[in-house]
Amino acid sequence: MGNLSEKTAVDLVSALRAQEITPHDLLDALEQQIAAVEPAVNALPILCFDRARKNADRLLQRPVETRGILCGLPVPIKDLDDVAGVRTTFGSPDFASHIAPESCYMVEQLEAEGAVIYAKSNTPEFGAGGNTFNDVHGPTLNPRDTRLSVAGSSGGAAAALASGTAWLAQGSDNAGSLRSPASFCGIVGFRPTPGRVVRGPSVNPYQTLLSNGPMARNVQDVALFLDVMTSEDPRDPLSLPVPATPFLAAAQSRRNPGKVAFSPNLGITPVDPEIADICQRAAMQFEDMGVVVEQASPDFSGVHECYKTLRAFEFSLSMSHLPDDTLARLKPELAENLAIGRGLGFDDISRATQTRASIHQRVQVFFETYDLLLTPTTIVPPFPVEERFVQSCDGQVFSSYLDWLAIAYAVTLVSLPALSLPCGFTKTGMPVGLQMIGPARSEAAVLSYALVLEEALALDIGIVKPTQQVAAAVG
Repeated sequence: MGNLSEKTAVDLVSALRAQEITPHDLLDALEQQIAAVEPAVNALPILCFDRARKNADRLLQRPVETRGILCGLPVPIKDLDDVAGVRTTFGSPDFASHIAPESCYMVEQLEAEGAVIYAKSNTPEFGAGGNTFNDVHGPTLNPRDTRLSVAGSSGGAAAALASGTAWLAQGSDNAGSLRSPASFCGIVGFRPTPGRVVRGPSVNPYQTLLSNGPMARNVQDVALFLDVMTSEDPRDPLSLPVPATPFLAAAQSRRNPGKVAFSPNLGITPVDPEIADICQRAAMQFEDMGVVVEQASPDFSGVHECYKTLRAFEFSLSMSHLPDDTLARLKPELAENLAIGRGLGFDDISRATQTRASIHQRVQVFFETYDLLLTPTTIVPPFPVEERFVQSCDGQVFSSYLDWLAIAYAVTLVSLPALSLPCGFTKTGMPVGLQMIGPARSEAAVLSYALVLEEALALDIGIVKPTQQVAAAVG
């Protein structure tokens, strides 16, 4: 089949099912590609090929029709989620040698559908922050320019896809944690509705800001992986039923939206003018297809304080099981966030909850008029990896490490599905993502619209061959 690294996941699964190739062929190709590019990007710091080959052997002993949707396709897992017998460090020095005794529910689901797990992808400490670095594995560098950030927190997953060391990758998203890396690396990332992908076990199983989701190099591969990830599991109280029509089939229906809104900033954030222009030109592609495109946005008034309050509350709750000496050693941005969460009172949480309800209602009304909302995925192009976070944009100075992520976290707050699609390049050749947002639980429609737009844009985005460079330290 030629260079396997350059093939799509959909094509490779077809070849696996036809028994033209085996999972071992793919694992061999991955090892070769990792040896060639991983020193330059540091995307997959934990490898478990022995475990992967044993699982591949077990899979091959079964009839091909019982090998699950992926039929043996290898997949990496973000280093926040447990894979039995493999290190899970959370990017935290206190867990640098931690071996997971059991897999999380999501990993169980993936392996039940024929995923062969071979690596863990890099993430910032406990997934907090829009730049992928930590004191265990160091920073992940952008394959398109290794001086630059991959964003975060699913930065390792995005860099692996862009550099050909993964065909599919799992990410998670709170304040754009898989959407921002997708934009910076020129791949597709999809944050589905919370509950669409099973989560747990968790000390906070009812939280609604975090969502696991699929990442890949194109829309059809993302849709395939969402089919694999989706399951209704009684252990996860928020898990949703599996839809009757597979997401890949829904994407391939190639439906056009009836009416589209474009907003460069959602009325809540500055945006680099070049980013806004590239995204608007991409959005207007729908107009060439006969779709009405208007500049409009829901009213997100109050989103900043509301989101930051609820995020701090959920973070402090989800990390409440950690010992005090571990909490004392967290990176400063995360420690500050936890301190805010622990200091919240009833009035703070009540006010944020009521504001969230008001924004949700306004968004619901907005989507009675529009089928799709388009915005930039990130407000800036990739920034130097040495910078811990974006401190200003278009003349506006930010007050916290979260501020530059508002265009993503506004969507998170109201539990909408959102996909980042490569839509163009800056003058310096760095990719730009278009955020495609649908109404509640509209993953199938968003995937269909995204495939239509992907094919209309017809961008030449393939595997990047990064130049060798020693990983920079982030202070």
